[in-house]
Amino acid sequence: MNSFKERAFKYVFCVLAYCSLLFLLGIVLTLVFNSLQAILNINQLQFFFSDDWAPYFYPPIFGTLQLVISSFMVGAMACLIAVPIAVCTALFLFELASPRARAFLKPFIEILAGLPSIIFGFFAMVVIAPWLQRTFDLPSGLGAFTAAFTLAFLAIPQIVSITEDALSFVPKSFKEASFALGANRWQTLSKVIIPAAGSGISTAIILGASRVIGETMVVVMVAGGATALPESIFSPVRPMTATIASEMGEAAHGSLHFSALFEIGLMLFVITLILNLLATRISKKFRLKLGHGR
Repeated sequence: MNSFKERAFKYVFCVLAYCSLLFLLGIVLTLVFNSLQAILNINQLQFFFSDDWAPYFYPPIFGTLQLVISSFMVGAMACLIAVPIAVCTALFLFELASPRARAFLKPFIEILAGLPSIIFGFFAMVVIAPWLQRTFDLPSGLGAFTAAFTLAFLAIPQIVSITEDALSFVPKSFKEASFALGANRWQTLSKVIIPAAGSGISTAIILGASRVIGETMVVVMVAGGATALPESIFSPVRPMTATIASEMGEAAHGSLHFSALFEIGLMLFVITLILNLLATRISKKFRLKLGHGR
């Protein structure tokens, strides 16, 4: 009887695991199938390296260079803001915070992680954008920096959580050996614990960057929506995700415009896949190093 139950659970879990794989395969096939018209009928050099996106012109022009640059510009600024704050917060919670401070701060970080992204967008529109407009005398507070600043606080909880886990996986013997050799707490933290958890921290940063690049609602609401090459960090921009969300409802099903938006989605899928594979590889190396360390 037990053997029958074990086999039943094994097959059920196996089917569920392969269902996830089939769902992912279905997404890939859907993106590729709907992108074929654009891939076959649009000059791909123009598609990737032209900065003109005018799908409503006749003939339509599909150039995604400014969309890609805007996505990476916003993502890079968001990471520059998020990574120092998140890593320092994780280090504080792991090593320096008292149990009382940790019990106070940890729930707030978890609440921040659970908030819908549209709430961050509303806050940025009502508070951050008007403040930036007044402070820097801008025509509009909606732009690349506003989007990046908002996205940074979307990524911070994820980076904090994974970084803290990475720090906790460092063997206690490393810390004890450092103290035994006469190092103080700061030297142990900076010279021993952080390097030992470096791969895990890198994984956290990469996954945070993947979250930032794939976010949609915030950039639709506060990035400004301009399909032009950004002239400064405050310029209105439209990243790839915002372009898909803004135009998919207006594009005629089966049209070249519709297919071009799917090709942008395929580009996003490839970018996030590369980032996640890189994070998985780094995480695997991290586990192997810890296994040898123990």
